[in-house]
Amino acid sequence: MKLVLFDCDGTLVDSQHMISAAMERAFHGRGLTPPPRIEILSVVGLSLTTAVEKLLPQSHADRTLIEGLAEDYKSAFGDLRKDPSNAEPMYPGMRELVLALAARDDTQLGIATGKSRRGVAQILVREQLGEAFRTVQTADTHPSKPHPSMIIEAMAETGISVEDTIIVGDTTFDIDMAAAAGIRAIGVTWGYHPVSDLKAAGADPIVSTAAELKVALDQFLAQGTSV
Repeated sequence: MKLVLFDCDGTLVDSQHMISAAMERAFHGRGLTPPPRIEILSVVGLSLTTAVEKLLPQSHADRTLIEGLAEDYKSAFGDLRKDPSNAEPMYPGMRELVLALAARDDTQLGIATGKSRRGVAQILVREQLGEAFRTVQTADTHPSKPHPSMIIEAMAETGISVEDTIIVGDTTFDIDMAAAAGIRAIGVTWGYHPVSDLKAAGADPIVSTAAELKVALDQFLAQGTSV
């Protein structure tokens, strides 16, 4: 049995517009100038308070403000989600790939994300993918990436070994987390970190479409399972 883990934002779904808009609202609400969009996207994948701390100038980075901005972000994100015109669409081909993998009897799927469990649950309900994932690990109960806690817990829940586990992600946080856990990592180009950074972090391979990702995963799944 193999375990294929997916990051969520930037890998399964394109959340950039919602994330940027919510962070901008949070900063404006505190009378602060929001960081440039590219900086906001650079911290996607980290746990929320860690992301906020990285976006704040050192002169403003006290815990009260960090936690306040994080709460404001969550509130703004919730408000944005109420508007049907705002969406976190799945990337082309990813829903079909998830369903195909979930139908295999030699594979279990999981999610390891800096997103909240509530946010993940809403996406899985919307896409009717709730039964596809055997394990879902979120920032609610784990340290921020690149700490390997999410991967370790996913392997423990499924009983699958390091050698038989792989993660798919779009950021260096995902690749570094994989290295810390001792598993392989596939990088995707459609997310929020540059390909050069993914290569430097050790992603192998790096794919540009869901079809290429399927080929890479098929090769991994075809390898013998450890005893």
